[in-house]
Amino acid sequence: MSDPVRPAALLPGDVPSRWRVWRSWLLRTFPGRALVLGLVIKAITWPVNLFSTLPPALDAIDMVGSLALLFAIAYGLTRFAVWSKRRLLWRVRRKLILSYVFVGVVPALLVMTFFLLAGLILAFNVSSYLIQSRVRNLTDQARFLTQTVQLEVQRSTSAEALQDVLVRRQSSIEPRYPFVSIAVVPVSNLSCKVEASRAARVPKTLPAALPVTAGGWGHLPVPTALPKWVGCDGFSGLIAYHAPLKPGAPPGDPGMTRLVMRAVALPEVANPAWAVILDMPLSTAIEQRIQQETGIRIGDITVIEARGVQPMVGNAIEERPSEDDDGPVLSLQQARWVVFLDHVDWPTGEPESASASIVISTFDVFDRISVVSPVGLGQMNFGQVLLFVLAVVGVLFMIIQFVALVIGFVLARQITGAVHDLFTGTQHVRAGDFAHQIPVRARDQLGELAESFNLMTGEVTTLLGEMAEKGRLEQEMFAAREIQQKLLPTGPLRVTGLAVSAFCEPAREVAGDYYDFLPITDSILGVLIADVSGKGLAAGLYMAQLKVIVQSLSRLHHEPKEFLMAVNKVVSANLDGKSFITMTYGVIDIERREMTFARAGHCPLIHVPANQPAGMRKARFLVPDGLVVGLQIDDGTLFDSILKEQTIRIEPGDLIVWFTDGISETMNEAFDCFGEERLSQVVEQYAHLPFDQLRAYILAELRAFAGGADQHDDMTMILMKIEVPLPILPGVVA
Repeated sequence: MSDPVRPAALLPGDVPSRWRVWRSWLLRTFPGRALVLGLVIKAITWPVNLFSTLPPALDAIDMVGSLALLFAIAYGLTRFAVWSKRRLLWRVRRKLILSYVFVGVVPALLVMTFFLLAGLILAFNVSSYLIQSRVRNLTDQARFLTQTVQLEVQRSTSAEALQDVLVRRQSSIEPRYPFVSIAVVPVSNLSCKVEASRAARVPKTLPAALPVTAGGWGHLPVPTALPKWVGCDGFSGLIAYHAPLKPGAPPGDPGMTRLVMRAVALPEVANPAWAVILDMPLSTAIEQRIQQETGIRIGDITVIEARGVQPMVGNAIEERPSEDDDGPVLSLQQARWVVFLDHVDWPTGEPESASASIVISTFDVFDRISVVSPVGLGQMNFGQVLLFVLAVVGVLFMIIQFVALVIGFVLARQITGAVHDLFTGTQHVRAGDFAHQIPVRARDQLGELAESFNLMTGEVTTLLGEMAEKGRLEQEMFAAREIQQKLLPTGPLRVTGLAVSAFCEPAREVAGDYYDFLPITDSILGVLIADVSGKGLAAGLYMAQLKVIVQSLSRLHHEPKEFLMAVNKVVSANLDGKSFITMTYGVIDIERREMTFARAGHCPLIHVPANQPAGMRKARFLVPDGLVVGLQIDDGTLFDSILKEQTIRIEPGDLIVWFTDGISETMNEAFDCFGEERLSQVVEQYAHLPFDQLRAYILAELRAFAGGADQHDDMTMILMKIEVPLPILPGVVA
């Protein structure tokens, strides 16, 4: 649909006539042309239709004219509705007044339907309560029967006596509760608190192999064990299962949900070894008994399943009557409603809900309510009292509606005035005027809203300043990260006969991990890896301090144990009591093919010897004893006594992996750690590859394991391999 054509620009003072506006709309817009076309067609066909029947061709043209008129009328009504809403309802005051007008008219209709709706609501709620109370009574009865069976079972001295007790109790219960089934199942790993004297009198085991059953158990499979969620007090409640519509139903039968009252009783012993389970299906006979007692018939049942929970599948034990002939949904004689029943998912013990449709016989339910208290109310019974109370409530409802209508008109002006002030204030805020204050006209919620607006405008400037400060701090953190990265070794490490590669990936802008290479001689290299407890800026500052200490002490102490002992003395004197540092320091002698190292509470080293072909190499962990650095326990005597130094032989092709706990403790979304064993398996599999490929495979395994979980700790790794000497070719001078 085209928009209306606006008149052309005119000279000042020239006002377009209404005729020119209408002519422009009729001749230059699609809706206007449709209206003209429809009127012209009707003007031709209407006189002809008065005197004779229209020919088929002319009748088709007349249909086109009717459609054109309908389109034009619909367009006109739509535009009129939009215009009316824009003109009449733009102001909040008009909207409130119009809403209160409807509020004043609607109560007149509510009064006529109030008593009917109140009666229906009362009947529905009472009916739901009656069904729920009957179901609770049935579950309580099932619990009582189960406890009775349990008392008789625990006195059984032989398998035949046990079976006789179950069969006899099931036979006595089944006439009143058809399809009842009983089973005695084993119980394991359950501890209960009972009196010692009582527990001593009750046998802990039964003289028969469990489970032992009685009854058909045609509705569900016999339980073979008691679920772990059932406690010492037993259980009584509803269990839902899915079954065919009738016994022997063909494949593809949609089936339906059915309920069973299940109760569990256990002997009162410290470690019960068995339990009695009694199932009482909600059969047609029980439903008919409920209908006779309450006047309410239970219909189809629908389970409200939780996500990921699959209903139990059972069998049909009887054919239920169809609900096709239940009559209308709502009438004076009967009505349909839904009652919600709580049930339990038997395998998991999770509470769930099921909805059961019920057919309420209105007069039967009301009669049962009316005779609850037949005396003591004068000439009125209980039902008549209810009707009188409803009448009083209806009159009060009309009075309240009238008073609300009057008060609404009074409050409309106050509300709209406050809204207008807020609108004006927002316009100033949009223009950047945060100093504008709106008046506080009343000490109510609207007044508090006005005060909140004034406080907000005053705090916006503060927030903008805080945002600028936050941006400055973020820039400083990024600068600190760049500085920290410069503290780590840069460029390739050139040591003849040794290949080394390292990387560090912080969890935040600043990391607490540290590694360094400390050349001692041309053929002897010191390697250090450390991890400061914690993350963030504090750990990064300790890491920078540690680098200075390490660089100074490495020139004085060449033995790993002496070096770590010296570092511990300096660090423990300057570290706060809540922090500590783990580290491993090793000295590699390339000529002698030896590595001497000591570990101060750090992650183990992974050594992969090159004595096997690629893919068959086995890794081993190097874990000498050692305490973390920086603990202010004593003067360092404990640290020195625990710290051990170890020397191993390293051959060409051997791979040694140094890492921090951010690698081995990488977590997935289920909070499972990657683990040192899994890391060693990855290193074993790819130890023969170049460092770039080996590092890529390790990081890929870490990312695949973590999935969508965030990195929670700094990750640092050093890969070190003894190079295989190149053979000297004939004629080439080494």
